[in-house]
Amino acid sequence: MPKRTYQPKKLARKRKCGYRARAATKEGRKMLKERKLRGRWKLTQV
Repeated sequence: MPKRTYQPKKLARKRKCGYRARAATKEGRKMLKERKLRGRWKLTQV
């Protein structure tokens, strides 16, 4: 049986998918803007 490939780490997830990581790139800012316009309670899952 193969090993489990997903080994979750809170800090790694936050750095990759967190608010500041999104806000640091053009595409990420676009995503945040779209989620704001849509009225999402959470802009990022982390």
